[in-house]
Amino acid sequence: MGMTSSIEIQARMRDINAGGHVDNVEAIRVIGEARLRFLGIPGSGLGLLHRLPRGMRDLVASERVDFRSEMRFAAFQSFTVTQWIGHVGRSSFTVQSELRLPDSGSHAPAVVGETVVVLFSSETDSSWPFSDEVRADLQEYVGPAVELRDRPA
Repeated sequence: MGMTSSIEIQARMRDINAGGHVDNVEAIRVIGEARLRFLGIPGSGLGLLHRLPRGMRDLVASERVDFRSEMRFAAFQSFTVTQWIGHVGRSSFTVQSELRLPDSGSHAPAVVGETVVVLFSSETDSSWPFSDEVRADLQEYVGPAVELRDRPA
């Protein structure tokens, strides 16, 4: 497996629902925030996509998550999101995600996900085929796809 990115994100009171557990939508938000930190903001010079040329942006084409266990809210806990690249295509790639609650006592992820990201050119108004430099950066993080329930392992 290639390199991975692990990011801790502080839980907030708004992350819980009336049942006292982390709301599903908020879990997806946490994964999205970690992905933004991992990939960076195009044009910022930071993150995995730091070599994107000006006028490029990353768009989420699809997102799939499986919830593996209930996430009970505990004050001051943080979420740990580990991410890597699962597949690199011509102008899209997948980000694999595992969300864990460090204090849960379980080493298994509570949520796993896969996000398809397309690089898009504002200039041509179409997808952008990767440059050799961007492809090389992505390849350093390539690892296996997460196991989703209806996808064969």
